Amino acid sequence: MVRYRVKPDQVERNEELVRAVYDELHRTSPAGLRYGTFQMDDGVSFVHVASVEADGPNPLQAVEAFARFQDGIAERCDEPPVAVALREVGSYRFFGDEGAT
Repeated sequence: MVRYRVKPDQVERNEELVRAVYDELHRTSPAGLRYGTFQMDDGVSFVHVASVEADGPNPLQAVEAFARFQDGIAERCDEPPVAVALREVGSYRFFGDEGAT
């Protein structure tokens, strides 16, 4: 999980870059990746949650739009990205196909 807070004038740009990542993911369908991005209710904070099933490199690293998203992230942020590893204790349809967009 990665969380960060963007500058108020960078919210729209950040959302555009995130949407471009999902456009590419939907086109390329990388195996072993489940990924979600959420905007918090303050309007400027974002959380990205990724689950990588296979051992080896993270499939996101091969996504060109993800590289563009990462480029300049420090300049877009008031609070830089903080990555935290999560260990699943339980979930229910958390990354299921129901309602996926």
